[in-house]
Amino acid sequence: MKGKSYNELTAQLFRRESAKMTAVLVKIFGYAHIDFAEDVVQDTFNKALHNWSLNGLPDNPSAWLYKVAKHKALDVIRHNKFSESFDFSGEKDLLKSSYSMTYAMDTLWDENHIDDDLLRMMFACCHPDISIENQITLILKTLCGFSSKEVASALLVSTDVVSKRLVRVKKFFRERNIKPEFPGESTVKDSVKTVLTAIYLIFNEGYHASHHDIKIRKDLLNQAMYLCKLLIDNPTTNTSELNAAMALMCFHTARIESRVSTDGSIILLADQDRAKWNQELINHGLSYLSQSTIEPYVTTYHFEAAIAYEHCAAKRFQHTNWERILSYYDGLLALHPSAFTALNRLIVFHQVHGLALTNKEIEHSQYNKEWEQMPLFYSFLGDIHKSENKEVSKTFYAKGVALSDSTSEKNQIRKKLDQLEG
Repeated sequence: MKGKSYNELTAQLFRRESAKMTAVLVKIFGYAHIDFAEDVVQDTFNKALHNWSLNGLPDNPSAWLYKVAKHKALDVIRHNKFSESFDFSGEKDLLKSSYSMTYAMDTLWDENHIDDDLLRMMFACCHPDISIENQITLILKTLCGFSSKEVASALLVSTDVVSKRLVRVKKFFRERNIKPEFPGESTVKDSVKTVLTAIYLIFNEGYHASHHDIKIRKDLLNQAMYLCKLLIDNPTTNTSELNAAMALMCFHTARIESRVSTDGSIILLADQDRAKWNQELINHGLSYLSQSTIEPYVTTYHFEAAIAYEHCAAKRFQHTNWERILSYYDGLLALHPSAFTALNRLIVFHQVHGLALTNKEIEHSQYNKEWEQMPLFYSFLGDIHKSENKEVSKTFYAKGVALSDSTSEKNQIRKKLDQLEG
């Protein structure tokens, strides 16, 4: 398999297996030696890239990776088996002997337990004595195979900040001798919430990819949905919020094939070819949305998923139930007030109430100062004024272009401006 399909397949595989292998290796080496685990994973992937580019994909790529990782892990153990910092107690006792080492390593890589190892690792990353920012940083870096640059992009911080966070957290794990384990019943929901925040950041990084040459990163979308499903499938960790988030990811992912043009430009929702939408994923999303009622409370994911479903349910853009979407935005804004949510609500408000009432809504909004720093606000103003005053509309579009730091966003607004001038 060559070209783009090969790259996509290996990227998706590496993301998923990176999480699993890191979890098993941390179980073997201990959190005090998490750097060893990361090195083994990286060395394994480097060997895979070299070998597979020459010989093609093996019949079972995951098994191939596990075999190489096990051999590399054994090398680490052999070089450190007399180190007092390595914990060889319990099920790892046999790793001390050359005669039983290989058998013990195979046992620790039992595929029936790897998902549980991954869950334990995810919760260890969410230790209550670590700040939420550091928890999320660690999950993205160690369990999802993010580079420091990708973590920085997802969290909107510098790579230097990411490096400092990782150093602090790894020091914390070494000093406390933290071991991966499931949280207690009283803290499991808070831990799930933190992990879900990281998962959705992964999804957003894939959906709004920061790389200039890649508009949508399917490997990250798949990784986020895989981790979310892992939590949903375990009765101990399944929550209403997880199901709502999974529904939201399904609805968004169902539309990605129609979201980008052949030249790489983003296609607005009104112009997307709805025949390209993945109905199977939409149905899966609807099932998860139904399951999200298992607990008597709503979250931001519930409202966002409900909004996304209304878009998916409309056969044409003109058939969208804007009144219902506006009611969902009212609930979302009440639950989680923000300038961005308020702006998206304003866009829907215009669809329902028209220009005059929208202008009054803007005039009395508490978010005006924040909106004035957002390119999307001026793009929206250009949209709603172009039928009445093209010159005013051009001015708004030009302001949006000037404010934007995003190449794709600039191009999108410029395209509107060119159409107006043409």
